[in-house]
Amino acid sequence: MKWLKRIVIGIIAIVAALAAVSFLLPGSAHVERSLEIAASPSEVFPLVNDLRRTQEWSPWANRDPEMTQEYTGPDQGVGQKVAWQSDHPEVGSGTQTIVASETDRHVKTALDFGDMGAATAEIDLAPAGSGTSVTWSFDVDLGMNPVMRYMGLMFDGMIGPDYERGLASLKALVESQAGAEN
Repeated sequence: MKWLKRIVIGIIAIVAALAAVSFLLPGSAHVERSLEIAASPSEVFPLVNDLRRTQEWSPWANRDPEMTQEYTGPDQGVGQKVAWQSDHPEVGSGTQTIVASETDRHVKTALDFGDMGAATAEIDLAPAGSGTSVTWSFDVDLGMNPVMRYMGLMFDGMIGPDYERGLASLKALVESQAGAEN
């Protein structure tokens, strides 16, 4: 019985140490990816300022063909909102609302994943040579939850590749539309 008591005490000590270390970890997570698109900011902006149009290039749009979406608010810009529902674990359910929009420069959205928490995402457009530099970022406050703080260490590896795929799709879409207009 003495060995069982030592094992239990050892497990408790490990859990306590992991919890204590978690408070030394960052309280927020930031993911960011950028690329250049051979088109003007005015050609890119309509695809990022309308949540309906983001479905044309979103890395999550095709993961669940059974996903339901409901759009409310204006046709584009501040106040436009999408609520989605999916049983697919990589899609989940939640809402995204445009909370800030500056024509041809910036779009900020508030994301609400229900019990999974809230976050913000931003897309910044800047002239770059004869095209546009597009930067897509994601920020989340991890609070004091020790598990979320450990998860925060993995966000770049989990979300970053999706952002890269999304930006590549956006680039292909915008450049094909720009080429079709010329």
